[in-house]
Amino acid sequence: MTISTASTDRTSARRMVGSGTRGGTGVVYDPLTGLTRQAGEPMPAGRIALAAEDVAALPEVHPGELGAGMPVSVCWSPIVRCNLACPHCLDDKSVPELGRGERAEVAARIAASGVLGVDVSGGEPLLIRDLPTLLDVLVGSGCAVSVTTNGTHLPRRAEALARRVDAIRVSLDGPDPKRHDRWRGEGSFAMAVAGIRAAIAHGIPTQIQTVLMRSSAPGLPELVELADRLGVHGVTVLQYLPFGEGASLADAEEVPDEDARHLVGVLGATPVPVRLRTRADAAGFTVVRADGQVWRNAPDSAAIAALRPLSGPVSLAVAERDGSA
Repeated sequence: MTISTASTDRTSARRMVGSGTRGGTGVVYDPLTGLTRQAGEPMPAGRIALAAEDVAALPEVHPGELGAGMPVSVCWSPIVRCNLACPHCLDDKSVPELGRGERAEVAARIAASGVLGVDVSGGEPLLIRDLPTLLDVLVGSGCAVSVTTNGTHLPRRAEALARRVDAIRVSLDGPDPKRHDRWRGEGSFAMAVAGIRAAIAHGIPTQIQTVLMRSSAPGLPELVELADRLGVHGVTVLQYLPFGEGASLADAEEVPDEDARHLVGVLGATPVPVRLRTRADAAGFTVVRADGQVWRNAPDSAAIAALRPLSGPVSLAVAERDGSA
């Protein structure tokens, strides 16, 4: 759900999206926001450049409503290692990581699957030395590609990423060092902000992502103000999901969807687009883990469906038993 629109200078620029056809309907996948939008008429498969305002004008659609077997997009977490230790992390740090050669095979399988978009996440994906090679495989197949990062390594890697990715999503848990570093460690706020500035300086469309928690919710208005000052293209507010290491904090930190909508709604007109991703929005989302296993969010986003190995494109296809998108 998008709450507001940004000023013209942030919406008129052209940027890359993934396009294709699902269930006889043309769709556009926006790597900046992770949203799927309905284009109506069938669309050719591949990456295309569209004006941001034209993308935003297309109606949002949940991929599960398209009646297609293949997901529109996937999240690939090729690494569980991270230079930070966030207590609300979605990752299961016990998952083994594949070696370099096996990781390349996973990239090739995702690239050949026909998905329109891939968000490369983690762990911290910027710790992967061969990340540029993996991104080249994905982009070369026509996927719109984003990278989700804690931002701390962006200053040194933004230049290389600018030639390879269509968007960067940087995680922030507060509008200042005190509130952000509480969750992610001393000095992490300053490094993340430096990373955001580097990404923008290299022309990468950049989004701030923040996990909505009871503890951090009061800082949301100031975070939106910070996003405006930094010049990012938007803020996505993510509802807390009880996965991975963060499952133990769910009872204390989860915000009901109704309260989350209110918190975002009372922001009113904002200088950058603010989007709330509810737990319903995350239902059925497909994830490729660091060990090459595929899982999918359950319909209520409170659990994951059974694992299966990524042996080929059919492994990503939505099975009826998944009850997902």
